Amino acid sequence: KTALVLQIEYTEGEAKKIGVVGWVKNTSKGTVTGQVQGPEDKVNSMKSWLSKVGSPSSRIDRTNFSNEKTISKLEYSNFSIRY
Repeated sequence: KTALVLQIEYTEGEAKKIGVVGWVKNTSKGTVTGQVQGPEDKVNSMKSWLSKVGSPSSRIDRTNFSNEKTISKLEYSNFSIRY
């Protein structure tokens, strides 16, 4: 989970620019949660963006990345917004 208040469309755009797949959604607690998959360097780039940059109007209080593991194949074919 990533504790952010942001416009998730920017997150989707950044994920597509970096080249990772997965999903993101706003939670009822005002945070953002999601899953990111891809080559380790690209996932690390996305984590850095989520932690330090975010969308233009975001306020990043804290980020928490969990359940990191190596996978044999991607479970998603693109990056999407869930509702």
